[in-house]
Amino acid sequence: MIRRLLCLALALTSLLYAGSFAAAATYYVAPDGDDGASGEVSAPWAAPGPASRRLAPGDTLVIRGGHYRLSLYPDHILTPPSGSAEAWITIRGETGNRPVLAGADDLAMAIDLSGRQYVRLENLEISSDNSALFRDGIVVMGEPAAHLIFKELYIHHLDEFGLNLQDVEDLVLEDSRIEYCGFGAAGGPAGDSGGWRKVVIRRTQLSYSGHYYQGTDGENRPYDRPDGLGTEESQGPLLIEDCLATHNRGDGLDSKTRNTTIRRSLVANNSCDGVKLWGGDSRVESTLIYGRGDGDPQITPWSALVISGREGDRFELVNLSLDDQLGGNYLMYVNYDEPEVGLTLLMRNNVFRAVGGNSALWLAPAVSLAADHNLFFLPGTANILEHGQAVYEQANLGDLGPGNSYGDPLFLRPAWGADGDYRQQPGSPALGAGISDQAPATDLAGRAYGNPPSLGAYEK
Repeated sequence: MIRRLLCLALALTSLLYAGSFAAAATYYVAPDGDDGASGEVSAPWAAPGPASRRLAPGDTLVIRGGHYRLSLYPDHILTPPSGSAEAWITIRGETGNRPVLAGADDLAMAIDLSGRQYVRLENLEISSDNSALFRDGIVVMGEPAAHLIFKELYIHHLDEFGLNLQDVEDLVLEDSRIEYCGFGAAGGPAGDSGGWRKVVIRRTQLSYSGHYYQGTDGENRPYDRPDGLGTEESQGPLLIEDCLATHNRGDGLDSKTRNTTIRRSLVANNSCDGVKLWGGDSRVESTLIYGRGDGDPQITPWSALVISGREGDRFELVNLSLDDQLGGNYLMYVNYDEPEVGLTLLMRNNVFRAVGGNSALWLAPAVSLAADHNLFFLPGTANILEHGQAVYEQANLGDLGPGNSYGDPLFLRPAWGADGDYRQQPGSPALGAGISDQAPATDLAGRAYGNPPSLGAYEK
C-alpha cells in the first residue's frame, strides 16, 4: 500500500512538473498591436511595459521590430516577474528586426530587474528618443537580482548608465555594445549584499562613455570621469573576456571587484586610466592597453595601469602590452596612495613601452614583486622601474629578475588617440622570449601562444 501511494505521489509530481512547462507561452508585442488583445502571434499587444508584467515563469515575450516610446513612470518600464531555474522569463527582440526601446521625459530606466531572478534579455536596442532626457538602460537597485542573461543588446545615448547594477549574482553579458552613456557604460553604487558576484562580460564593447549627455557631446555632463566599466567594492568573481573599452572620458576598466580576471581585451584611447584594479586575487592576461589621454596633449596624473590593493592581496600581470606616448606620469603605479600596504605582484611575459618622458613604472616599497621575462622600452626615461629604494635602469635591469631585458618591441603601428597595430614586426626581441609557466593559452587574437611564448598580448 505504501509503495502504491509513493508511486502515485511521484506520478502526480511528474504531471505537475510537466504542466509547468506546458503552461509556458510565447506572447508578442508590435507597434500596431492592441493591449486589449490576446498577445498571441496574430493578436499582439502594443506596449512592452504592461506586456512584461503579464508574463509567468517559462513565458517568452517577443517584441517585434519598431520604435517603442517609453515615457510614463512606472507604466512604460519593463518590469517582468522572476522565473525559476526550470522556467526562465525571456524577453527578446524579433529575429532580424531588433526593436528600439526609446526613453523620454526623464524616465528613470527602460528595464527594472531589481529583486528579479532567472530573466533573459536578448536582441534589444535601448536608447533615448531623439535625444530626449532618459537616464538608465537596465537597473538593479535596492533588491539583489540573480541568474540574469543579457545577450545581443545595443544600449546607447543615455544620460546616465547603460547598466546600473548594485547587487547582482550570476550575470552573463555577451555579444553586446554599450556606448555613449553620460555616466558610464556599466557600473553602479556600492552593494548591500556583496555587490557584483559571479559576473561574466564577454565579447562586449564598453566605449565612448561621457561623449553624450542631454542631447549634446557630453561637455556639460555633471559626472567628471565616466568609465567603460566602473564597479564598486564587490566579492566577485568578475570575468571580462574578449572585450573592448575605448574612448571613454574616464577609465577604460575600473574594477573594485575581488577576483577580477581581464582576458584577451583591448583597452585603448581612454582619457584617464586604462585599467585600474582595486580588488585582490585579480589577474590581467593577453591584454593590450594604450592611448592614455585619447589624443589630448595635456599632461594628466592618469596611467595605463593602476593597482591599489589591501594587505596580503595578490595581483598577476601576464602577457600584457602596455604603451604610452603622452609621458609626464608613470606608465604603471602600484599602491601609490598607501605605500606601506604589502601586496604581492607577479609581472611575467609583458611588454612595457613608453616613449614620453618621465614614464617609469612605480611600485610602493611594501609590494612583494616577482618580475621575470619582461621587455622594457622607455627611451625618454632614465629610471625604468622604481620599487621603494630600488631603482632599475638599463644597466642593472637584469637584477630585477631572470629574462628581463631592454629593447624596442617593434610594434607594427603604435598609436595615440587612433587605432594601432601592436603585433610585433619580424626581429622583435619580444618574439619567443617568454616562459610558459602560468602563461595564458591564447593571445589577444585568439591564437595559441608558442612554447616558449612571445612577450606581450600577441604571439606574433
